[in-house]
Amino acid sequence: MLVYVDDLIVGGNDSTAIQRFKSYLSQCFHMKDLGKLKYFLGVEVARSQRGLFLCQRKYALDIITEAGLLGAKPVTTPMEQNHHLGLAKGPCLTSPDKYRQLVGRLIYLCFTRP
Repeated sequence: MLVYVDDLIVGGNDSTAIQRFKSYLSQCFHMKDLGKLKYFLGVEVARSQRGLFLCQRKYALDIITEAGLLGAKPVTTPMEQNHHLGLAKGPCLTSPDKYRQLVGRLIYLCFTRP
């Protein structure tokens, strides 16, 4: 069993015991069974005969979309090598909170690698 705030994942290899446990929980709490796990905390879950496959593709695409970079061309090095940084001459960030949120999501993406 895995609990995060108001989300609950129940797993195991005995389907009868899982069903009994879910029935017990639904008697104690108002809950909704969403079926087999597909997505949880930014991680996609896919099942196969060989086991579970965990992927963060959708979460990464959401970050790229939010940053407005979905149409950008991928490159191996996004900046010239040995580039000398200077003072920015453009306007300041319009929304520092959005920048902080984006950086936070990138940090979460890096630290929750499946």
